[in-house]
Amino acid sequence: MRGATSRAATCLVTCRRSNGCRSFSPLRTIRAMSDDVLRRLSPRFDAIYRRDLPTLDSAWHLLRTLLLQVLYSVRSERMLMEQLEYNLLFRWFVRLGMDDDVWAPTTFTNNRDRLLEGDIAGPFSEDVVAQARGRRLLSAEHFTIDGTLREAWAGQKSLRRKDQPGGPPDDPGNPTVNFLGERRSNQTHQSTTDPNSRLFKKAKGDEAKLAHLSEVLLEK
Repeated sequence: MRGATSRAATCLVTCRRSNGCRSFSPLRTIRAMSDDVLRRLSPRFDAIYRRDLPTLDSAWHLLRTLLLQVLYSVRSERMLMEQLEYNLLFRWFVRLGMDDDVWAPTTFTNNRDRLLEGDIAGPFSEDVVAQARGRRLLSAEHFTIDGTLREAWAGQKSLRRKDQPGGPPDDPGNPTVNFLGERRSNQTHQSTTDPNSRLFKKAKGDEAKLAHLSEVLLEK
């Protein structure tokens, strides 16, 4: 349609928290497992928390939130609290009401440290992982390899043959180099300004550039 939209905005919408999670989502199974683990860890909670229900519920909410941070690889507590503020799926998993307030990032971090000191977060995660492994919810691939190329500051003119020591350049700032008909490779050539750099290309047919290869091995 062209032109301005004149439809009136909806004032009231009825929605259930469970609508945020599909019926076939594995999160339903994981939340049931986490609830079972929390019930078994209740004696440990009594050692560091008073027996008032709101405090105990807040601790359970916090552990479920930490589990979400691991499952969705949320990189910071501040971003996690932002997601929890408006993400219906996160609120359903943590068992927060639609109008319940979330923690401030610093408050969440302090409460998390309290659970770590009380030796609760470790047994909680270990038990949840053990149940997930028993139900075949975990992948057998435990390692992920990733790599990237960081382009070196050395220029192509700094390449010299390893078996032929070069003389002084005619112009130190911009020497005259003729690579016409010369095949260059990491076995025969090396940069004089950055000897650790190597010739790499990202794809077949791309230009080879002096770069550093960084590889990371991650364990899941």
